[in-house]
Amino acid sequence: MAHLDARKDVQNIDLMITAGFCRNCLADWYREAAEDAGLSLSKEQAREVIYGMPFAEWKTKYQPEATAEQLAAFAAAQKKHT
Repeated sequence: MAHLDARKDVQNIDLMITAGFCRNCLADWYREAAEDAGLSLSKEQAREVIYGMPFAEWKTKYQPEATAEQLAAFAAAQKKHT
């Protein structure tokens, strides 16, 4: 998490293109693991753990709209994984 926190310049869509998952995926997996351990955690609480702040705040500060190039690369990456 420290590595991702230090790389706020790397957008979620770029992570999805390259790695096939993003910070939101990590939050979902974190929440599922918490539930498996008997802990109740909401989607927003899990995202706050992953992002280090409320997701809406992180999105406003660090996540610009995806470019046409990013969207095209994402679509191409999705075709490879289906």
